[in-house]
Amino acid sequence: MLSDVEIAQGAKVEKISVAAEKLGLTEDDLEFYGKFKAKISADVWSRIEKNPDGKLILVTAITPTPAGEGKTTTSIGLADAFARLGKKICVALREPSLGPCFGIKGGAAGGGYAQVVPMEDINLHFTGDFHAITTAHNLLAAVVDNHLQQGNELKIDVRRVVWKRVLDLNDRALRNVIVGLGGRINGVPRESGFDITVASEMMAILCLAKDFADLKARLGKIIVAYTVDGAPITANDLKVTGSLALLLKDAIKPNLVQTLEGTPALIHGGPFANIAHGCNSVMATKYALKLADIVVTEAGFGADLGAEKFLDIKCRMSGLRPDAVVIVATIRALKMHGGIDKKNLSEPNVAAVERGLENLEKHIENIQGFGLPAIVALNDFPTDTAEEISAVEKICAAKNVRFARSKVFAEGGAGGIDLAKAVEDSFNDAKNFKFTYADDTSLKFKILAVAKKIYGADGVTFLPAAKKQLTEIEQLGFGGLPICIAKTQYSLSDDASKLGRPKDFNVTVREVKISAGAGFVVVLSGNIMTMPGLPKRPAAEQIDITPDGVISGLF
Repeated sequence: MLSDVEIAQGAKVEKISVAAEKLGLTEDDLEFYGKFKAKISADVWSRIEKNPDGKLILVTAITPTPAGEGKTTTSIGLADAFARLGKKICVALREPSLGPCFGIKGGAAGGGYAQVVPMEDINLHFTGDFHAITTAHNLLAAVVDNHLQQGNELKIDVRRVVWKRVLDLNDRALRNVIVGLGGRINGVPRESGFDITVASEMMAILCLAKDFADLKARLGKIIVAYTVDGAPITANDLKVTGSLALLLKDAIKPNLVQTLEGTPALIHGGPFANIAHGCNSVMATKYALKLADIVVTEAGFGADLGAEKFLDIKCRMSGLRPDAVVIVATIRALKMHGGIDKKNLSEPNVAAVERGLENLEKHIENIQGFGLPAIVALNDFPTDTAEEISAVEKICAAKNVRFARSKVFAEGGAGGIDLAKAVEDSFNDAKNFKFTYADDTSLKFKILAVAKKIYGADGVTFLPAAKKQLTEIEQLGFGGLPICIAKTQYSLSDDASKLGRPKDFNVTVREVKISAGAGFVVVLSGNIMTMPGLPKRPAAEQIDITPDGVISGLF
């Protein structure tokens, strides 16, 4: 089979205006970035905001493994399947980060015959949204350091500047840095560091803002530092909110592209789910719901991360409510959760699948705990056996959830028809949506609720620094905010080595910080890093481009 990039390069793709017509959009509604991608003009919303909402499908997955689960591929293929069934459909996804593209994970535009295109552009600079977010974030950092240099009128405690800088690449050497060295003319020396752009509060703000006015209001609330008396200093205090908003004036507009089969796709925003809230923008999702009868969206990593944050953060802030949740699994990943090494995953092993099904069961229980119908999508691999597939079907029947095999990687939308029909059937299921915790509970209770209900932990161990931070955050009046837990994606616990369905464990919270503009409190657990590093053999070593512009190695 051809590689993803070869399939994308060989596809005959219509101009983006053709995909736009399927949503009722005209060329006047678009701001073109070449022939195959465009932004939707800001004035479109006033015309569509009173349209009825379509059905919203959230795609999530079991706990990810190096074997791969294919969540984005399934989302795209499912949308194409609905299009083949004659539905007015749109898929709403996150933008990929350059970090994993050149690191270990690769791109995030789907795979095989279920991709969004132009795949190379989407995985690289796209329409410049991430550059705008990076620049806005770093402008605020520069203004903080300039304020310190120019007399520090606000009495900022140089030891309590909490706004770092960001870069959309994996670079572990920048996690901890000292800025301002080189004498008086070069600034005030202090410790700082870099996060990856997709972990930035600026990214979260763009993705959670309901419109430009809301974006600007959120930007002004960003806390960058604290005074010597412990009072928070915001972007508004530094008088740069207008400049930050200016840098994001185009980035806030949703991006329109299409699948290989011509299905419209809104790809906008891209926070990671292990270190951020893991969902595409509220604006793109709402635009899609007003323009289509059915919308497929996804949340990053497993249901314990992306789906929990979609439901407890994005839905809480936006009023969105999914009509169905698809949980993607593979036989290969279930075998890994059942204790089988990656090199042996092609060998039939029903017993390992049955052991690994504990992980799937927990994710099913979590989605059902939110009061939502769940559908399990088994992403097909040629090495899957009938006995292994039957084991998955049996657990789904026992848990009273629908099951469908997905063959979209090899067959495109045609391979997702069974899944689309199962999802459509679930629209009639009873729903009783509820959050994991209430707004008026303490931050500690919220953390405990997610750890116990979603992860299956016995409890939470709060390190001394985290205890102090929780007390301070609540004293400052932010105790009513939802929480965004940064945790390893590779386990339901905060220990990446614990596969399957871990038991008898506590989650360790080492740091808690306010993202006042985003509107949530970030909780860092375990050894999670907000600036990833590169592997021993990064994907960057395999990527190339010829003099005539043909890209290879990008997947």
